[in-house]
Amino acid sequence: MEPIYTIDELNQRIKLLEERQDTEWCAIKNHIDDITENLKPLNLIRNTVEEINETVGFKSHLAQSVISIGIGYLAKRFIVGKGDSMLKGILGSIVQLIITNLISKPGETSEEESSSRE
Repeated sequence: MEPIYTIDELNQRIKLLEERQDTEWCAIKNHIDDITENLKPLNLIRNTVEEINETVGFKSHLAQSVISIGIGYLAKRFIVGKGDSMLKGILGSIVQLIITNLISKPGETSEEESSSRE
C-alpha cells in the first residue's frame, strides 16, 4: 500500500475498502446459504444417490427409481416400524410415497429456491 497524504485520499481509500468489505461479506453469505442448502437431509440423500449412480455407472432412470423406492421403503420402516394396525400401514405407505417422490425428483428445485432468494 502506498502512503496516504491527504484527507481526500484517506476518505477515498476508506470508501474503497468498505465496498470491498461489502462484496466479500455478500460472497460469504452466499457461500453459507449454499452450504446450508447442501446440508439439508433431502439434499444429502439426493446427492448420495447421485454419487452412487455415477460410481456404479448407472445412468438410467430405472436405477434412480429403484434406489429411490429402496430409500423410501427404509424410511417407512424407520419411521413407522412393523406395526400391525391399519392406520400405521397407511401412514407408512404415505411416508414411503412422499420420500420416494422427493428423492426421485431432480435437484432443480433447490437451485430454483436459491436463485429466488437473490
